[in-house]
Amino acid sequence: MKKQWAVTLSFLLIACVAAHAETPVWHPTSGHTQIPLWPGTPPGTKPMPGAEYVASNPQALIGGKPVTAVSNVSEPTMTFYAPTGTNTGAAVVVFPGGGFEILAMDLEGTDVCDWLTSRGVTCILLKYRVPSIPYNWHCDCRPHNFELSVPSLQDAQRATRLARFHAAEWHIDPHKIGVLGFSAGGYLVAEASTNFKRRLYAPIDAADKESSRPDFAVALYPGHLTADDKTLNPNVPVSHETPPTFLLQAEDDHVDGVHQSLVYYAALKKVDVPVEMHLYAHGGHAFGLRPTSNPITRWPALVETWMGTIGMIPDHR
Repeated sequence: MKKQWAVTLSFLLIACVAAHAETPVWHPTSGHTQIPLWPGTPPGTKPMPGAEYVASNPQALIGGKPVTAVSNVSEPTMTFYAPTGTNTGAAVVVFPGGGFEILAMDLEGTDVCDWLTSRGVTCILLKYRVPSIPYNWHCDCRPHNFELSVPSLQDAQRATRLARFHAAEWHIDPHKIGVLGFSAGGYLVAEASTNFKRRLYAPIDAADKESSRPDFAVALYPGHLTADDKTLNPNVPVSHETPPTFLLQAEDDHVDGVHQSLVYYAALKKVDVPVEMHLYAHGGHAFGLRPTSNPITRWPALVETWMGTIGMIPDHR
C-alpha cells in the first residue's frame, strides 16, 4: 500500500515544485489538435491556484515509464484521435485520473488512445478542469470526498454532446459513444452515466441539444463511490437508464479499495443494468495500460471482448 501511495503522492509533490518555474501547458503529439470545449469562458469558472503546467517525475515509474501530470486546468479541451485500424464507428471519451487535482495525461490518456485507435475506435481525450473536488493529499484520508465534481462533469457532458453533434463529420456512430475513466476519472464515468438528465449548465449552442448519456461506460479502479461496503454515493443515482458498464479493480488497491467497484456493481445489478466486473488479486492502483508482471494489466483485451458482446464493435469471439 505505502509504495503505491508514495508513487501517487510523488507526482503531486513534483508538481508543486514545478509550479514555481515556467512550464508549458499540455499539448498532444504532432498531428493532433486540442479543441476548446467552450466557445467562451467555461460555466462556473473559478480561480485556479496558478497557471496550467506539466510535470513528470523520472524517479517514479509505472511500467518502466514516468507519468505526465497536468495541473491547474482552467481551459478544458478535447483532442480527437482517429482510428488507425478499420473504423468500427465506436468512439470513447477518455477521462484521465488524478484525484481531481491533476490529470495523468499519458498513463491514463494518450496510452489509452493509442490502444483504442489501433482497434478501430475513435478516441476523444478530455482535458477536464482540475482542481475540482477538494481533497487532502497529504494523508491517506478516507473516505474520499463525495461531492459532485461539477466543473469536471460539465466538461464531460459537453464533450459527449460535441461528439454526437460532430458524429457525421468525425465518422462516429452517434449511438456508439462511450466513456472510459480511471480512479477519479472512473468516478466521473459514474457521474456521467447517472446524471445525464441533470442540466449542469445553460445551453450555449446547437451541440447542447444533444444527449450527454454515454452508450456504454468503462470504470477502472474508480473511487469516490462509497465509504463502506454497502452505501452508494447519492451523487451517482443509478437507474435502469444507466448505460451498460464494465468495472475492473485489484483487491490490493489500497488507494480506493475494491469495495468501490463492488458497491457500484451491486447497485447496477439491482436495477438490471448490464454490468461486467473483473477483480484481480494483485495490481494496486494507477497501473493504466502499461504491461507489468500482474495479469490485471491485460485488461484491454477484456474490454474489447465486452464491447463486442454489447454490439459496440465487431464480436470476434
